[in-house]
Amino acid sequence: MTKAVRVHQLGGPEVLTYEDVELAEPGPGEVRIRQHAIGLNFIDCYFRSGLYKASGLPFIVGNEGAGEITAVGPGVTNFHPGDRVAYYLNLGGYATERNAPADKLVKLPDYITYEQAAVLMLKGLTVFYLLHKTFQVQPGHRVLIHAAAGGVGSLATQWAKALGATVIGTAGSKEKADLALANGCDHVILYKTEDFAERVKQISRGELCDVVYDGVGKDTFQGSLKSLRRRGLFVSFGNASGPVPPFNLAELNNHGSLFATRPKLADHIATRAELIEGADALFAAVISGTLHVPINKAYALKDAAKAHTDLEARITTGSSVLKP
Repeated sequence: MTKAVRVHQLGGPEVLTYEDVELAEPGPGEVRIRQHAIGLNFIDCYFRSGLYKASGLPFIVGNEGAGEITAVGPGVTNFHPGDRVAYYLNLGGYATERNAPADKLVKLPDYITYEQAAVLMLKGLTVFYLLHKTFQVQPGHRVLIHAAAGGVGSLATQWAKALGATVIGTAGSKEKADLALANGCDHVILYKTEDFAERVKQISRGELCDVVYDGVGKDTFQGSLKSLRRRGLFVSFGNASGPVPPFNLAELNNHGSLFATRPKLADHIATRAELIEGADALFAAVISGTLHVPINKAYALKDAAKAHTDLEARITTGSSVLKP
């Protein structure tokens, strides 16, 4: 028997139920993980509310975590009890123990903590593909990163700056703006009191941005398009304010023959080789000091509802974890 946070009906944070769950022995190709830290993400809220669809009810929330292998199933030869591992998987993360397919795990270097790993596997790998695959950020590029003080934003800001870009961030408060500046933003716009598209135009002297990384969605969509230079790229990778509404493709033409994409992590780690490539680059960036992993809040697993409430109210900064 293990403890887990399950959703029996879709809704707000109050539907998260901390309860006993039966855990079978690991099957062929699986391992059992005693979890030390679990990542907290907006995607968890999307599944809980029904914006993203789980296969059925009830289900265990959570998509990333890190811990220690305690048992291996038949056919597993490359992992052993005692190995420190981390993962990104679709659901099942909010639990004290879980089974996971071995080919979806990565081993942790000695210098990466469980807490760091628990927020790197979704957020960090997302930043890796955004900056290296979706758009290859290079010296001289100008990038706009929304929610620059958030979990993804704080990592993206640091890495984009290290790659030589001029980084413009948006933030919702002076405190978050200060954090974004500390993480490497060249300019931060307080989007609640300023027209961020107009400020981007002023900052860039009318040249605008090569790429916009937008994890906010509905509230920032139109302004993001206005912030792009001709043939710039709009990257929509999240829906913190709600999904981008349907729009006429002619809008991309009207704003300067723009490109737009809606990527997701699963399509960038679809093979084990892709997973290892991303994880190796990510861990190397942390170990070298290129990336600092800001974990600013730890909640007990049983307090997952409180964690979701704080996340949706946008009062968190950096990354947060759940502790079993």
